[in-house]
Amino acid sequence: MVRIVLSTDETLTSTYHDVPLLDFLGCAPYDKLPKWVFRLLDSQLPDDNGVLTQAPYGLRKIEAALLKCFSRYEVVVAHPRKIEQFIDESTEIVALYEMDPLGLGPVTMMFTNGGQWRSYTSVKFKELVNRINSVREGKKLNFKLVVGGPGAWQLEMRREEREKLKIDHVVIGEAEHVICDIFNEVINGSADETIFVKGWPRVEEIPTIVNPSYKGLVEVMRGCGRGCRFCEPNLRVARFIPLERIEEEIRLNINAGIDHAWLHSEDIFLYKVEDRKNFYPNAEAVIELFEMARKYTRHVNPTHGTVAGALAVPGMIEEISRIVEANDSHWIGIQVGMETADPEVIGRLMNNKMKPFSPEEWPWVLLNGTYVFNKNYWFPAYTTILGLPGDNDDAEIMTARLIITMEKELEEKLGNRAHFTITPLAFVPMGVLKGEEFYKIDEMITYGQFLHLYYAWKHMAREILKGLPKVMRGNPFLLPFFPLARLGVRIVLRQIEKWGKKRGFEVKKLEPLDIRIEVEEHRWSYRPNLAEAY
Repeated sequence: MVRIVLSTDETLTSTYHDVPLLDFLGCAPYDKLPKWVFRLLDSQLPDDNGVLTQAPYGLRKIEAALLKCFSRYEVVVAHPRKIEQFIDESTEIVALYEMDPLGLGPVTMMFTNGGQWRSYTSVKFKELVNRINSVREGKKLNFKLVVGGPGAWQLEMRREEREKLKIDHVVIGEAEHVICDIFNEVINGSADETIFVKGWPRVEEIPTIVNPSYKGLVEVMRGCGRGCRFCEPNLRVARFIPLERIEEEIRLNINAGIDHAWLHSEDIFLYKVEDRKNFYPNAEAVIELFEMARKYTRHVNPTHGTVAGALAVPGMIEEISRIVEANDSHWIGIQVGMETADPEVIGRLMNNKMKPFSPEEWPWVLLNGTYVFNKNYWFPAYTTILGLPGDNDDAEIMTARLIITMEKELEEKLGNRAHFTITPLAFVPMGVLKGEEFYKIDEMITYGQFLHLYYAWKHMAREILKGLPKVMRGNPFLLPFFPLARLGVRIVLRQIEKWGKKRGFEVKKLEPLDIRIEVEEHRWSYRPNLAEAY
């Protein structure tokens, strides 16, 4: 008897043919692209009679927490395309885990003209909810529809959408430690419509997953502690998952045939950090983490990290690369927040982000940290933010100039080993800045922001043309797309130029910043005997 049905929308269960970065297809404007594009690029996770054999990590955590108070026969994680077969008279809760249900996330807002167009994620979320409601009304069932996950705040912000979708309860916050209480209250009818979870689970209250996670994702820490004012996760208390529990989850995924370990954190270089004032990495702990994961697979990747952490201890990056055997055909990818190149903005809104360095050093940190990454076969995918509160055109132009500087300096030093991308995102009011306005690019863009956007995409085009053959290696699905990608990035760049001209913005040549690659020798090793390596 299944009492609780867990699922998510199908943008979070697509493998996208294992194409790097194609996970962001969900952020695309659904009505601006041919529908065949979505059908062609979508490839769904396998299921066992409708039960997901792999599932998004956050959903696996909730499943594990619920199994402490419900039997394994009462809880199912259903494939979104087959969810109807699990809903009947015994169903008490259908709960959805969502990342971006209404398309209000930073990436989506950038690609949908400030939310004016429908995103693929919002279309698929609403399709799923409407199907669930059709079953509920068609069979006259009394279960409750609950939505949680990192994107649940969007349904509280847009209550009219939530009411139209007939969503009974929204859960906002980390919930593993209280999910049993919440679901029991939902079942007995005493739960609030919006459930704000106060506080966070302690490390011992965060359960270990019991079934495989999509892409072999495992969480190594939660929260960050750097306290960037715009970032919700960074405001949470940092908690470090013990090594033996991380290993248990990696082993579970490997035994299920997933030959990958994605180490998830807000900043991998803060794992078990002891210096909470200057955020100098605990290099031994970070290296031990990668050594443990490498016992199971060569394919070990972090999700997120800071460039300042990498530059603070370059020898840590070198050692990790040695452990996972990184080389020209086996790069380590990492997502990194650049946000802006301007020291004043970074110091005002993110005054710990550059530590152990100073705000004044931020552009230098970005250039030299990228050098450390690239020299050791790490590929940083940077994000910047358009429309940060209090920014100005000088700050935006400085970001554009830094992109030019990084491209020039890194290629001079490293040649074909120089790789990075920069993706501008729209400012979304979160964290301490919840009261600010959403950034709507079509209405708010300034000349400086246009140059920031143009030079970021110009470099993206250059990177796709230069790096795509390496990415394509071993994935035959991608081969037909190489000519299309070459054409596509050129078209995008021309469209940005035309779009700018309509607003009176002309692309002008910018001069690089006056900074150089000069990684200091004494910062290079995490142990004294590694200093001689460079």
